[in-house]
Amino acid sequence: MATRTTETTVTFRHPFMLTTLDGPQPAGTYTVETDEEEIPDLSFAASRRTATMLRLPATSMPGSRSEIVAVDPLELAAALEADGAQPFPSGDAS
Repeated sequence: MATRTTETTVTFRHPFMLTTLDGPQPAGTYTVETDEEEIPDLSFAASRRTATMLRLPATSMPGSRSEIVAVDPLELAAALEADGAQPFPSGDAS
């Protein structure tokens, strides 16, 4: 089955929290990676979301690296809406 990954950016104007994160994250722009796989045996092209990941920036601690955390796309969309930020593209949630 073919899988594709797309990257988008989202910008939070205020600190935010998601259940899969260790703590509040600062306001800023974040990269969101979405994996989708093709749904086979349909008469038209379609895909379903299989994973949504949020890239957290490296901290100012020496040797720290950015981290990618799996997130619930519906929770991410709700957090963006609560922040008054741009909407996150909706789709088949996984």
